Amino acid sequence: MTGRRGLSSLNLTFLGTASAQPSLTRNHSALALRLNSDVWLFDCGEATQHQVQRSKVKMGKIEKIFITHTHGDHIFGLLPLLASMLNGAGGTADGVEDPRIHMAQNSSDPIEIYGPFGTRAYVRNGLKYTHTLLGAPYVVHELRLPSDPPDGDHISLALHASESPNGRNIPQTNGVWSDVYHDTIVSVSAAPILHSVPCVGYVITEAPVPGKMDPAKYIPHLKRTKTPMSAMSRLQQGESMELSDGTMLQGPLRRPGRKLVILGDTYDPSPIAELASSTDLLIHEATNAHLPALDPHTKAEDTFKSVEARTKSRGHSTPQMAGAFAARIGARQLVLNHFSARYPGNDDVEPTAKTIMEGIARLAEEHYSGKITCARDFMSFDVDVLPQEHA
Repeated sequence: MTGRRGLSSLNLTFLGTASAQPSLTRNHSALALRLNSDVWLFDCGEATQHQVQRSKVKMGKIEKIFITHTHGDHIFGLLPLLASMLNGAGGTADGVEDPRIHMAQNSSDPIEIYGPFGTRAYVRNGLKYTHTLLGAPYVVHELRLPSDPPDGDHISLALHASESPNGRNIPQTNGVWSDVYHDTIVSVSAAPILHSVPCVGYVITEAPVPGKMDPAKYIPHLKRTKTPMSAMSRLQQGESMELSDGTMLQGPLRRPGRKLVILGDTYDPSPIAELASSTDLLIHEATNAHLPALDPHTKAEDTFKSVEARTKSRGHSTPQMAGAFAARIGARQLVLNHFSARYPGNDDVEPTAKTIMEGIARLAEEHYSGKITCARDFMSFDVDVLPQEHA
């Protein structure tokens, strides 16, 4: 990533959109963000590797995995995925040394895993007690809350043979984790969000991108002074240039890059509101909804208030809550995600499912007037740079 001049493509693919229990049409939580050809995963629920194989996401391109919290429906697929990605299958009989014992740490660029306190212990324990060796290294960076121990792994097991010792324990500063990853192209920051266990939301921000260029403003000057046309590439990047006759040319000013907010489970994401402000795309859970005219499973005694109260008591949100937060932070687009198993994920082919998901979107519309999409497994779309006139 660090060697690239910019992101020509930023694509989201939903690999799993279910909440606690999967269904025939929704897998457990996982989302792939493709940055050009590289892939970052956000959460890795059970059977994520199967979803990757069924999608256009390439497993060998996965560089980083960001875990929002350590509930099983968001992390149970991590160890199998690591084993498949990093040659973790099989072993050797007694008396035969497995070459992977020595090769892992000699490899460069470990797979990076980010998550809350406990992520490192979970991965190390799981690999140890399943006797899994990997053919390449991994590293775990933990986002530590003020209530978490500031140092140490808090596990009695020694480092796994494939685990890099360079995992960071990243403390909060002013209530957030700023730039847990950054390069010249993109950065990732994070903040806690309120759930039933410690949970994190991630903010992905692209560096400013070149502004729209009108060649007619520059080419005549370059031709007049016999300046090579290759100078256009420098101007496109917003640089200034003095020509041989003293004329100063200034390239178009850069404009803000794309910004995405990916939330884990939450009943109140307020702590991330400032960090998430003016995002191009917000991905927010909408686990439960009150759809008395559409959902045959609706209880007779239920009301909008009772469903919201029950949903919040379990650490989750309704579509109305997601819509209200999208409006609060000025999101340009809202994608609803993490649905109860009662809401089918085949609304692209099944009319009844489509009616239910349209009803869920209408609930979010009560509080938010931007574009709303209900995610389904394998839904994939590009995140475009905002046109210059709207930037």
